[in-house]
Amino acid sequence: MNRLATESSPYLRQHRDNPVDWYPWGEEAFARARAEDKPVHLSVGYAACHWCHVMAHESFEDPATAEVMNELFVNVKVDREERPDVDAIYMQAVQAMTGRGGWPMTVFLTPEGEPFYAGTYFPNESRHGMPSFLDVCRAVGDAWRQRREDVLAQAAQLTESLKRAEQLTPAESLPSADVLDTAADELLARHDPDWGGFGTAPKFPQTDALELLLRVHHRSGRRVLLEAVTTSLDAMASGGIYDHLGGGFARYSVDAHWLVPHFEKMLYDQALLARAYLHAWQVTGEPRYRQVLDETIGYVLRDLRAPGGGFYSSEDADSEGVEGKFYVWSEDEVRAVCGDDADAAVAWYGVTAQGNFEGANILFRPVRGDLLRPAEVERARQALFATRERRVRPGLDDKVLTEWNGLMLSTLAEAAATTGDETWRAAAVATGEFLLANLRDRSGRWLRSWQAEAGARHRAYAADHAALLDAFTRLAECTGEARWIAEAEAVAGALLEHHRDPERGGFFTTAHDAEALVTRPKDLVDDATPSANSLGAVALLRLGALTGERRFAEAALEVVRLLGGIAEQHPVAVTHLLGAVELLARGTVEVAVVGDRPDLVRAVQARYLPRAVLAWGEPYDSPLWEQREPGRAYVCRGFTCEAPATDVETLTAQLTAA
Repeated sequence: MNRLATESSPYLRQHRDNPVDWYPWGEEAFARARAEDKPVHLSVGYAACHWCHVMAHESFEDPATAEVMNELFVNVKVDREERPDVDAIYMQAVQAMTGRGGWPMTVFLTPEGEPFYAGTYFPNESRHGMPSFLDVCRAVGDAWRQRREDVLAQAAQLTESLKRAEQLTPAESLPSADVLDTAADELLARHDPDWGGFGTAPKFPQTDALELLLRVHHRSGRRVLLEAVTTSLDAMASGGIYDHLGGGFARYSVDAHWLVPHFEKMLYDQALLARAYLHAWQVTGEPRYRQVLDETIGYVLRDLRAPGGGFYSSEDADSEGVEGKFYVWSEDEVRAVCGDDADAAVAWYGVTAQGNFEGANILFRPVRGDLLRPAEVERARQALFATRERRVRPGLDDKVLTEWNGLMLSTLAEAAATTGDETWRAAAVATGEFLLANLRDRSGRWLRSWQAEAGARHRAYAADHAALLDAFTRLAECTGEARWIAEAEAVAGALLEHHRDPERGGFFTTAHDAEALVTRPKDLVDDATPSANSLGAVALLRLGALTGERRFAEAALEVVRLLGGIAEQHPVAVTHLLGAVELLARGTVEVAVVGDRPDLVRAVQARYLPRAVLAWGEPYDSPLWEQREPGRAYVCRGFTCEAPATDVETLTAQLTAA
């Protein structure tokens, strides 16, 4: 029976023709497991995952393997991007059992959902010390039949350890702002001074770490922090991880030099990296950072935008079954396409006859940071891009995720406000409208995922609400339209009502009325994206500063207290949360521009002001609007304001002092 054909996840639909009798996650699968006394085989992945495709081709498309799987197990397929709650719980189990994690994720569960054996990718034949997937299946099946008591004991023990891991105790006091400096120093110790980034290969962008260094530099003036940021941004934008023809970044680099990417492109990376380059441009004024910002947003608007305004999730690493095929070139191809500009293109992009990736060339910039293309190189780039557009594109994951769209909307709104780009502003508003129209159910509850053929599915998680809250707040700051503050307040209310932990503070990943899993997780640590708790804390403090609503700040304070021990002992694990720590410790700067003063609005929006919020345009219910005279700007701390500024020079001086 084909149960995946109508799912909203393209990843699940990729498996609809497998001979495996797949179920989506749900009660139907576990009811069958209980009825037939079988374990559940849980396979978790995502559409842009290269090794997920490999395991699918090797094992799940093989009739002989599928026959064994169907005989021994009830098989469940999950898209980790649609079900981060399921993914988070069982990834903890994988890490506890193996010491590492990753995707595809392979977990064997009791019919009650308790994990008892776990791993990641298993090959179709034993190699490199890894057992074959068939051997694993048979061994697990044998253990279930012959050693049931041992299996159940291990499952109970592992499940109990997962539950204990979620029971973090709040700190008695809030961390001080000094933890930002501690985190910055730890990041400097891990920073690669030659190639940027943190640690060794493989290298991930770690945008929250870069943003923290910028934030601390802005306050302290420590030049070494800014140098670490610019070294990293220059190296990434010069390397093969950056798409020099079409814009945008691949997920990570397999080497320390940012040269050879894992070629998939994720929406959240574009959102967070574009924001880092925006802030670096604000701080330094360097045009190369504005170029990367323009090209990255340009990629998203061109290739990931859904009709009507939402954004798709990702593009695959593979095309025509080959990783990176869409992106690489031979020297002969480059010369044939570029004509008279070929010599300039070959030199600019480091093209050689032997290549730098499996006999082909990943385009990169050998002169690091030299990104502003001369005319002949720009002509060559356009010719290469036009030729590449005729190639078979990588697979597109065309589901729209609320969380990732919220991240992208925040970046679009902030970039539009900073640059004055009306196209970006219109795109930001269209995205907000799309989310309002398509990602809520009839009762007004937010949903996680939308896809054109299947519609919207799955109740939203804490991370979805946190990202929406931040996005709508920044959209209000971008447009001056009061309705976005109203939407932000509604989302904040839903986050507090459905996800808040009244005992320990912070936010559970799932809503209080969601499906009960073996444990109720909290997303606490900042990773490829900010955690739901970190993102929510910062967004709630900003919304509270704009509206004067104490309950928002109080909920954020609970999050910071819950994570206070982690912030003090392991601050680099919560780099986004440290923004909330600073807002609580040093205060938010509230700026209100009253009346029709676009010059004053522009003076605020153009500056890098990580602790500031901006109210302008249409008034809404807030102390920031009370008894204010039109034509003036008010710079406030705790709603206590400086003398009103009537000119840009005075306002700029007040912002600098604040």
